[in-house]
Amino acid sequence: MSSPPAGPHETHEAYEPGQNPRRWKALAVCLVAGFMSLLDISIVNVALPSIQTGLGASDSALQWVLSGYALTFGLALVPAGRLGDARSRRTVFMTGVALFTLTSAAAGAAQHEWWLVVARLVQGVAGGVMMPQVSGFVQQLFTGAERGRAFGLLGAVIALSTAVGPLLGGVLIQAFGPEQGWRWVFYVNLPIGLAALPLARRLLPAHPPIAKPAAELRRRGSDPVGTLLLGSAVLLILLPFLQERLWPGWQKWLLEPAGVLLILVFVWWERRAARGIEPLVHMDLFRRRSYALGTLLSLLYFAGFTAIFFTYTLFLQNGLRYSALLAGVASVPFALGSALSAAVGGRLVLRFGRAMVACGLLMVTAGLLGTMLAVHQVPGEQAGWAAAGPLLLAGLGSGLVITPNQTLTLSQVPVIRAGSAGGVLQTGQRIGGAAGIATVGAVFFARLASSGGDWAASFQLGMLMSTAFVLVALLVALYDLFGPGSARYGRVGRSTMQA
Repeated sequence: MSSPPAGPHETHEAYEPGQNPRRWKALAVCLVAGFMSLLDISIVNVALPSIQTGLGASDSALQWVLSGYALTFGLALVPAGRLGDARSRRTVFMTGVALFTLTSAAAGAAQHEWWLVVARLVQGVAGGVMMPQVSGFVQQLFTGAERGRAFGLLGAVIALSTAVGPLLGGVLIQAFGPEQGWRWVFYVNLPIGLAALPLARRLLPAHPPIAKPAAELRRRGSDPVGTLLLGSAVLLILLPFLQERLWPGWQKWLLEPAGVLLILVFVWWERRAARGIEPLVHMDLFRRRSYALGTLLSLLYFAGFTAIFFTYTLFLQNGLRYSALLAGVASVPFALGSALSAAVGGRLVLRFGRAMVACGLLMVTAGLLGTMLAVHQVPGEQAGWAAAGPLLLAGLGSGLVITPNQTLTLSQVPVIRAGSAGGVLQTGQRIGGAAGIATVGAVFFARLASSGGDWAASFQLGMLMSTAFVLVALLVALYDLFGPGSARYGRVGRSTMQA
């Protein structure tokens, strides 16, 4: 008996990477949803005063509105990536989009602070479910130079979502007022999510192009022990950083060695699990120089990158008395620079490889140091405008870091494991971001207290700490270029991009 004709949503599912005629439309759906989930990490920062005014939220609740989302986002990444690899990336992606849309509506309608906190916790899970599928689809749909271009667009989305969040939040609060403006920070996700769902159903392939490995993943079963170990380890590592200002005393830092110990147990278990069931994360991934060094570099860079906007927004709004809208406008140069160079970096990564990442890190370092100098030389309310040029340079450098590094890091990862590998990479970014904000924030607030409220000096010291993280990331890039084994991995060849 002959097979029935393919349905209207299935005709494109058997294409090999790079041959799907709808791949760029499919990528657009992924990027829009990814932008929505990453935006909610940064947009809420400028909405906190509005939430406190409109909802009467306590400081503790506000901290959980911010950190709770980042925490559950990070916890969901790797298990969701593994689920998409073994089942259907489209189904997992659409589930994440639907849940994110529902929880955004719930957050916007919150009548009590803990209603909002719970909605944000579940919203973080939904974001963590979506994002590994995005990088997985890039691996699945594209190959060669096109994959670099696709990752370039993804890098632009990551940079824009982080930098544009304060601007968009400021616009919404300005438009709807300080008491109700915060609700629209969440409601803005509703039309995006509702539009993305039918487009995802139509354009995204339901299964990987090679069905046999995916069937083997399903046959070998899941890894609940590995999922529990990794989730507990990430929780223990992230919590002290996310709650640094609310949990006084040094005792909270005892969770860090406990988390590291669980990571070691997790690695041992995954190596053991590989003999029987399908492990949550294949430890063989870290034997690939490009993946191991790229993940480390990403963690370090996001520690400095994420903290920039944390201290900059505080300096502008609390120190210089900028409105939420003006504070957002001041971040635009970085966003524009990073978006432009991310797209260019994606096209050139095959030619220049890790050298492009090192060049970008040098540009970010110069831009951050230039921002410190601008604030020092132009004190007062004009400091934000004086910093525009250096921030543009830092943004241009950032786009040459995030996109090429992600492309190089995942270049040798098999498509069938793209989701879990991308989840690990993004988990490192979340841990780096939380650690950076906590470390830079501690230095920032300590300087602010000791100086009697000198916001400019505190911001400059915080920026110096962010620069230190970037410089350590630069050392990793230079090791990849010139350290042992560099002749083999200094550049990524076209053949590695075909995986």
